[in-house]
Amino acid sequence: MTEPNPCLECGICCTHFRISFYWAEADDAPGGFVPAHMTEKLNHHMRCMKGSNQMPRRCSALEGVVGEAVSCSIYENRPTPCREFPVFFVDGTPNPKCDELRALIGLPAIEPWILPTAA
Repeated sequence: MTEPNPCLECGICCTHFRISFYWAEADDAPGGFVPAHMTEKLNHHMRCMKGSNQMPRRCSALEGVVGEAVSCSIYENRPTPCREFPVFFVDGTPNPKCDELRALIGLPAIEPWILPTAA
């Protein structure tokens, strides 16, 4: 049985950070994959997800109700910062930044993930 993904009830990171990344990750650049229409230009080298460069923040790709049930409408094509923000570290411990942000919306801390052991 798989453990439930804590991100699917949270989404606070998508409303807390400006999600900025190298411009060539957008799909209007050769090899890019992030939908360009969901981004805005920051400068000659950087873009960000629309909605994440204003207050209140909310990434334009975030769907659902934060703290209840959320998903990313571009999950397979999300930018590097979203791909690299770990919920769990390699040893199975939760990212303390996740727990800090979850507390802001009244969600409990994430339980450590118990790594499977070889039989």
